[in-house]
Amino acid sequence: MEVIPLNYPLDLIKINTKPKVMALGFFDGVHLGHQKVIKTAIQIGHDQQLPVAVMTFDKYPGIVFRQIEAAQFEYLTTLERKAELLQELGVDIMYVINFTSTVGHLAPQQFVDDYLVALGTQVVVAGFDYTYGQKDTANMLTLPQYAQDRFEIVTIPEQKKFTEKISSSTIRQALNRGDVDRANALLGYVYQTDGIVVHGEARGRTLGYPTANIKTLDTERLPGIGIYATEILVQDHWYPAMTSVGHNVTFGDHRPVTVEVNIFDFHQDIYGETIKLRWNHWLRGEEKFTDADALVAQLTDDEIKSRQYFNLKNKN
Repeated sequence: MEVIPLNYPLDLIKINTKPKVMALGFFDGVHLGHQKVIKTAIQIGHDQQLPVAVMTFDKYPGIVFRQIEAAQFEYLTTLERKAELLQELGVDIMYVINFTSTVGHLAPQQFVDDYLVALGTQVVVAGFDYTYGQKDTANMLTLPQYAQDRFEIVTIPEQKKFTEKISSSTIRQALNRGDVDRANALLGYVYQTDGIVVHGEARGRTLGYPTANIKTLDTERLPGIGIYATEILVQDHWYPAMTSVGHNVTFGDHRPVTVEVNIFDFHQDIYGETIKLRWNHWLRGEEKFTDADALVAQLTDDEIKSRQYFNLKNKN
């Protein structure tokens, strides 16, 4: 898949402007609703023998419009992860708009002319709630008047699961409360974050449960406080594990949140390694134990349940 940054005004000499199908959206999470848009575009591209492009933004538009501070917004997918998921779906081109205040304040007709028509769009596919400016004037209902019959428009209706709309905000809410099982069902794949292995307090070793302490990206959303059955990618291999997101309250109050991964049947020194974590299944919330023995007993039970989860998953 070709990834093409778009800076305004566009330098069309350096950009792929051949005829194509264009899927529009921010696509944070590339969840099942987004996948419906993209798969529809891919089917149209196949039928019309056209390449398929996705047009997205390099940052959440609300940051530019000061609806939220950049430091407060946590993505479900980084640009790198988004590109990985789009490539897996079969997208040919990923256009990434450098979203500035100038771009954000383009008139709807200007956006359509400069970003859709100029890039060779033959068919636009987007969700029913997609906007490209002020939502009351730049929406899917008004798009035909700006398109002026220069491209076809396909609007994807609201997608639901569990009787609710599939949306990035719904997934964020599920992650906040630790419900990764529901989040994964809405995503259509296992939620994943990135990080690097750093030195911790090494207390796990004394308990018989050594952990890799993970420093995660500030821009990625972590699941809420709790214990999870996870998988960790280390040196191109996925290992089953169990992971704690919490304050280690057994060993004191007012401690910072840490991410600690106990990797099953693994004994390598991996400090400094860049890793990926898959958040497969919620096990329990964080608890404060009376002593280390009680904690070890619970960790033993967590390991048993995690291994049972992965054994069942591997059979299905």
